[in-house]
Amino acid sequence: MTNLPAALTARESDTASQLAAIWQEVLGLECIGLDQNYFDLGGDSSLAVRMFAQIEKVFKIKLPLATLYDAPTIEELARVLQSNSTASGWSPLVAIQPYGSRPPFFCFHGAGGNVLAYRSLSKHMGSDQPFYGLQSQGLDGSCSPLTRIEDMAALYTNEMRKVQPYGPYFLGGYCGGGTIAFEVAQQLRADGEPVALLALFDTMNWSKIPVNVWSKATYSAQQLVFHLASFLSLDLKGKSEFFQEKMEVLRSRIPVWQGMWLAKLNHHADETTSTSLVLGRIWQTNDRACWSYIPKPYPGKITDFRPVKQYRIFSKPGLKWDQLAQEGQEVVVLPVYPAGMLVEPFVERLAVALRKSIDAAISQSNASSSQQTVGKSV
Repeated sequence: MTNLPAALTARESDTASQLAAIWQEVLGLECIGLDQNYFDLGGDSSLAVRMFAQIEKVFKIKLPLATLYDAPTIEELARVLQSNSTASGWSPLVAIQPYGSRPPFFCFHGAGGNVLAYRSLSKHMGSDQPFYGLQSQGLDGSCSPLTRIEDMAALYTNEMRKVQPYGPYFLGGYCGGGTIAFEVAQQLRADGEPVALLALFDTMNWSKIPVNVWSKATYSAQQLVFHLASFLSLDLKGKSEFFQEKMEVLRSRIPVWQGMWLAKLNHHADETTSTSLVLGRIWQTNDRACWSYIPKPYPGKITDFRPVKQYRIFSKPGLKWDQLAQEGQEVVVLPVYPAGMLVEPFVERLAVALRKSIDAAISQSNASSSQQTVGKSV
């Protein structure tokens, strides 16, 4: 039997007991301390989907998966569930790693809407690098997701400024997250704020990519090839890590696919708040927003992180950012294949390259500030 700390109220203690039973079932552990960290216990994003579905079923409360960053223990999660501000206090801004003296890096969600995928990247960036994620509106089931990249960027910019009121800003995102980062940078620059780094991780100008049966088929076929190439390029330990990560991704996608089918079959999907339906709806909405977004020329520099090889449909001219980056584009080619950039053990290579780019941007930003100070004094 789990010993409950005296600091918990009676209601929180009862909630903690119920949570402990859910955690034990999902994580497959017989005994879990109330102060043990979910991620240290082997929890991942796919298991979090199952766990939060169980929490919704038992407590009739929907929480976004990123709640685990703020409340990674049973004790802390029990307090969240008993708090009257559970829904009203929700924010798209997630403090993945808020500590350190370096300027914060803001990273935006992809199609799935969650930011748990950035946990490994943040970890490899180091304990001195503050790292914030921006997650989709609507993940808590309290409202509909935003349908336009411009509206997402406006919301996320306001949230970012609560942490960092003024620039220079350091922004990034993977896939669709890079599209959002691009528009956030546009809005910040239009508002007179400097953007020191705009880092796009394997991000395309989606509006120029044809979506048809042939393109989907070739994409799927190449995806299998790239997964195999990534797997074969690793040693035994790396193969194990990669396989586990890919299984996690697959498990996390299953409820999303289920939600997409349920949304098509259920005429009252908007009235439903099940985890699968919410995740499916958010994925579809974010995908449509990215494909509909037409980027305009950007009055700054773009740092484009690319895999060593690319999908055939993504390799055509004009799908990248060289024609839109008015201050130039820096291309950083990583020794990884598509869909492997955020996956262990390859994510460490992205972290090393990103930290190097942040260092260079900090130096350049400091030099520009010094020149402006000298200019004013003269």
